[in-house]
Amino acid sequence: MQQNIIWHDSAITKEDRRRQNGHHSFVLWFTGLSGSGKSTISNALAKELYDRRIGNYVLDGDNIRNGLNKDLGFSDKDRTENIRRISEVSKLFVDNGTVVLTAFISPFLEDRKKAKEIVGEDEFIEVFVNCPLEECEKRDPKGLYIKARNGEIPDFTGIGSPYEEPDQPDLTIETSEQSIPACVDTIIEYLERRQLI
Repeated sequence: MQQNIIWHDSAITKEDRRRQNGHHSFVLWFTGLSGSGKSTISNALAKELYDRRIGNYVLDGDNIRNGLNKDLGFSDKDRTENIRRISEVSKLFVDNGTVVLTAFISPFLEDRKKAKEIVGEDEFIEVFVNCPLEECEKRDPKGLYIKARNGEIPDFTGIGSPYEEPDQPDLTIETSEQSIPACVDTIIEYLERRQLI
């Protein structure tokens, strides 16, 4: 299937686009349980970056599964393919000079490791959105934990399917202890310290 496919180099490089945009490009990969705050934080951060004139885009798990990945289920194999596709899309955004914020449970260590390899180690920042399962269940913004406990969602992460916590995330956000603005401030400080923004 890969025969006769040759990569076509672009006349405009990633560095050209970064110069035009006036900022670096990279992926902030938010991982954590459902209800931990990944989407909320990534969208709040996106607004802060936008206000600073930093081009960015949020790739949200549910949104992507409504289009690009609507053919995938929640088996381990489909979860892995979901993350592979998102990694490839994220890499394209980075090449475009855009800051990418991905909000995906991405429950498996190996899948996140491969995502980092696809995007590139220097352009991939793993953000562990840490929140105890009990707190996520209390929040249950989509009513998914109740369905999982009732057996309506058999492979739900944290209940019927495991979540493998990052062993060495670049940044850990404690959403049961910090407000959303405080979480955003922590991430901004991290990015400024690394001179990425």
